[in-house]
Amino acid sequence: MAHTAETGAAKPSRRFTLLIEFALAVGGFAIGVGEFTIMGLMPNVAEALNITEPQVGNVISAYALGVVVGAPLIAVLGSHFYRRHLLLMLMAFFALGNIASALAPNYPTLMVFRFISGLPHGAYFGVASLVAASLVPSHKRAQAVSRVMSGLTIAMLVGNPFATWLSQLLSWRFAFVLVGGIAVLTVMLVFLYLPLNRQEVRNSPSQELTALKRPQIWLTLGIGAIGFAGMFCVFSYLAPVLINVTQVSPHWIPVAQAAFGAGAIIGNIAGGKLYDRMQLKGVGWLLVWCIAILLLFPLAAQSLWSILLICVAIGTMVSLSPALQTRLMDVAADAQTLAAASNHAAFNVANALGPWLGGVAIGAGFGWTATGYVGAATAVGGLVVFFFAYRQQQRHG
Repeated sequence: MAHTAETGAAKPSRRFTLLIEFALAVGGFAIGVGEFTIMGLMPNVAEALNITEPQVGNVISAYALGVVVGAPLIAVLGSHFYRRHLLLMLMAFFALGNIASALAPNYPTLMVFRFISGLPHGAYFGVASLVAASLVPSHKRAQAVSRVMSGLTIAMLVGNPFATWLSQLLSWRFAFVLVGGIAVLTVMLVFLYLPLNRQEVRNSPSQELTALKRPQIWLTLGIGAIGFAGMFCVFSYLAPVLINVTQVSPHWIPVAQAAFGAGAIIGNIAGGKLYDRMQLKGVGWLLVWCIAILLLFPLAAQSLWSILLICVAIGTMVSLSPALQTRLMDVAADAQTLAAASNHAAFNVANALGPWLGGVAIGAGFGWTATGYVGAATAVGGLVVFFFAYRQQQRHG
């Protein structure tokens, strides 16, 4: 039987590996619904709490800030825990944060509870990715990571449209109750299927912090933090674009979310395979693709059929996630947990940056579709960081 590279422990069978990946992917599904559904409910939340839609964008940014703070902090402080125990604690905390969000009586408390809900997000995906990568041969790690991330992309295809539709009928608060329930289910599945590996190598906090000395880690995080902001910039304001620019009924919002989710599934699979084949070069080509589709968004927003097609294309930007996640594991050496978790901190810097920049452009009078041009500019910024990373790698290996 094969052995893991890091522990020497025997790898589980293919069937048992898939059960573990499924359990971890359900957690990704919960996080995906929790993070993205509020974007489709932006008009509902604004009306219910008597705030503006850009203020709801600030609620989205508060969650993202929680991820940015929580990912490296929990990765370092939790480095001495077994991965199984850490995953259970993180998902239990995520469940509590979302139930609290559902009960928030006003805008300030919702901001606080969304920040709290975001704290375990990055560490969960980071640790789950490390578990998935440890179960397969080294040349298939990115594809294993993408299977765990499939929970997030399936949430975009099915979970977010369903939660948005049902919450439009009932209340925006129902979405967070649903997320809390799925998180509890994840705790049960991880408890049942992920065995405790007492041979697992655990790091000290100081050893994890050695990751901060490596330029390639910072450059890779920079690619995600800047280059990925465009997707969040456009997707966060998709609901008001559909209503005010495309001029369709709010009932089309879940359909557009499903189109985005279909693209995310395609991108998630393609990103893992592209990185396994091309390594860092693949990231550069993905960023070029992102720039092209974001520039097309303002034009595509003028009609229903074209905005649904561009939503599929924008969803494929998720391809950056498994590629950069695996890249960080490649360059992290012995500081795997911090590096893997920090990937999601970087993406949520993008999640905070994108809606904020989009809100600034809209508030300045450039119109709802200005988010496409703002997003393309951030993708260009990510490409610039990529060239620095590629040049540094060519120079130093």
